[in-house]
Amino acid sequence: MTIAIRANAIVKRRRRELLVGAVLLAVLAALPLGVSDVYAQNLIILTLLYAGLSQAWNILGGYCGQISLGHALYFGLGGYVSTMLFVYAGVPPLLGMFLGGAVGGLGALLVGWPCFRLSGHYYAIATVVVGEIGYLLFLNWDWVGGASGIYVPLGPDSWVTMQFRISKLPWHYITLAFATLAWIVAWVIEGSRWGYSWRAVKDDVTAARSLAVRIFPSKMAAAAISGFLTGMGGAIYAQYVGYIDPDSILAGHFSILIALPAVLGGVGTLWGPVLGAAVLIPVSELSRSYLGGSGSGVDLMIYGALIMLVALARPQGLVSLLGVKSQAGGGAHGRAA
Repeated sequence: MTIAIRANAIVKRRRRELLVGAVLLAVLAALPLGVSDVYAQNLIILTLLYAGLSQAWNILGGYCGQISLGHALYFGLGGYVSTMLFVYAGVPPLLGMFLGGAVGGLGALLVGWPCFRLSGHYYAIATVVVGEIGYLLFLNWDWVGGASGIYVPLGPDSWVTMQFRISKLPWHYITLAFATLAWIVAWVIEGSRWGYSWRAVKDDVTAARSLAVRIFPSKMAAAAISGFLTGMGGAIYAQYVGYIDPDSILAGHFSILIALPAVLGGVGTLWGPVLGAAVLIPVSELSRSYLGGSGSGVDLMIYGALIMLVALARPQGLVSLLGVKSQAGGGAHGRAA
């Protein structure tokens, strides 16, 4: 009887999440109608983009417990693949975005194959090292533009080529679609057998293995999905800014910026990356815009103080203010059986 009641509660919770998600999607879809300021539009676009990117990171770092600090590599791979296919082969970015995602997922698998044999902070350090190797490789690789980078050729406005010079409105819906896709993927995973198995791996590897959970394949699957979505985000970002070089798409700070919204909002939760991005990205961009030019580093101080404040006051993330708890822990082992 208790199991049936609990199962019914889970079904109701997931239906409620879908309903809230649909309402939020409708609000965000209508949001541009009341925003005419270009700077505000850019801020919303970046927030939606990083909400999707952080959700992608959360699939690996939040649900599976593999803290990656090298997601800038997959972000950059997606951007470079999509841009180079467009510049040198004429492949439209709408298609190149998915090809960039595929290469990002493949990159995550190649990194995971040796690095998942490490654990804890050793894995995190290894991802930092691999990310820096990728950055240096592209920085000195003339075929991909090296330090000079690659400019995206301008053409007529088109959804196929993802070029819009007159209005930022299309970019709002592109990034909204990306963030929605990442959210739906996380929602499906959270309620699937994969999700239960991954949370068991995060909680206790030994206990998960005793329940016949396949540890290494679980980590690889999470990495592939996370890398694919991050690569797609990189392709969107590259087309949005119209120019890429190693510093603008592969630098290590992108790995931190991708992970921090989930950490701030709540690791291992469905709404954590969304809420974290809604707070962190505007604060980061506004402080950088209005205070960064002074050279005093006040913007970085505000940025770091916000993270420390939440870490001390709400270690479960901002979603704990809404009564949302991480689906990891508290019986995940039994659910994975």
